[in-house]
Amino acid sequence: MKDVLKRYLEPNKKIRMIEIILLAALVVSALYCFVSGSSKINAESGTLRYVGTAELIRDEDYEDYDSDSTVCDVVYVKEDKKLIVTYPYEEYEKLDSDRITAYEYENEKGESVLFSHKDPSDKEVFDTLRQDRAQRLMPLFNLGNALVILALSEMIVLFFSRFFSTYEKCWFLSIMVLATIFAVLFPEESANGVNGIVIMLLYLLDTFLNILCELLISKQSRYNFLVSVLVEITEIVICLVLMYRFATMAVTLFFWLPIDILSFVNWTKHKDEAEDELTIVRRLKGYQEVLVIVAIAVWTLVVGYFISGLDINSDFLAGNRDLELWVIYLDACASAVGIANGLFIFFRLREQWIAWYICAALEAIINVLAGQYVLLILKLGYFTNTTYGYIKWSRYIRTHKEKEASLF
Repeated sequence: MKDVLKRYLEPNKKIRMIEIILLAALVVSALYCFVSGSSKINAESGTLRYVGTAELIRDEDYEDYDSDSTVCDVVYVKEDKKLIVTYPYEEYEKLDSDRITAYEYENEKGESVLFSHKDPSDKEVFDTLRQDRAQRLMPLFNLGNALVILALSEMIVLFFSRFFSTYEKCWFLSIMVLATIFAVLFPEESANGVNGIVIMLLYLLDTFLNILCELLISKQSRYNFLVSVLVEITEIVICLVLMYRFATMAVTLFFWLPIDILSFVNWTKHKDEAEDELTIVRRLKGYQEVLVIVAIAVWTLVVGYFISGLDINSDFLAGNRDLELWVIYLDACASAVGIANGLFIFFRLREQWIAWYICAALEAIINVLAGQYVLLILKLGYFTNTTYGYIKWSRYIRTHKEKEASLF
């Protein structure tokens, strides 16, 4: 351990020490967020006093249930008051009123809770308070999650400092700091029974892994494919949790995971003789570009039409069918461009950066439509690093024309 520390502290000791102190501060701050938040959520309920009743109105925007549903959450609201009542599907079908009488209770801390009946049990009170507290403290937990991912980013920069340039380090950490800010400002709602805090953690992890992978690709490093495998796993989990983007999920599972492994092997075979860490890269011919564009258009129409005909229920887009159709076709196009991108990367072709531009633009539109604002930071990272990578690969191709060997 001493030898490892000596290795990284020797050059630029002051900078290394600052980085270590920053890393420690991030870890401590993250722990504080989790410990503080957990203690507040699990605090005693206290003594409740009955406040009175409130007439709440049913909010049907979040309801999109059918006979396949086992339980149905119905939301009742009025001003700042909100009550969620869970019904079995049989009872949900028989609901004929858009109003409910809620019974309000308050403890000595001023925490107010609503129930659909009087005299709730101690367990009901504690569970309801925990849910309300978790909702209120979501920014704190999101900050804790973001600080963990930010600490991981700092750790990468610290222990692989010789591998990255100053620009690359600043770019990488800047994107992750922005993701941290957005995670706190734009918390995610719970969806399909999964807490919004967990969803946000998946978004942050996806951002971190994608940004790192993109950076390694721009550096012509074959190790990007090892990180890419983790990217694919994370994105499959996100699709399953949110029950959306099934075209992308299928492409990720059956195309991206295998192509990552094959690409790692292919890139390893074409290492630059002068610089072992670099891979020899190439460019595409004109007629090949036309064929790719036609294939993308056909894929978008066929896959989009097929998925739009499936009966898939998700409360992520609030049951808005028009919005779902837009996302389905945009996702189909993004998945087609993604496949082209994967093949370009496998064959070490510079055009993969153009595919990144298009894919990032399509996914940014999907993120805006779905309200996934934290993932816009990832797209900002895509756009900036794609420009950087395109310039680096183009410069390499111009100066290494004699190395344009076979694709395999």
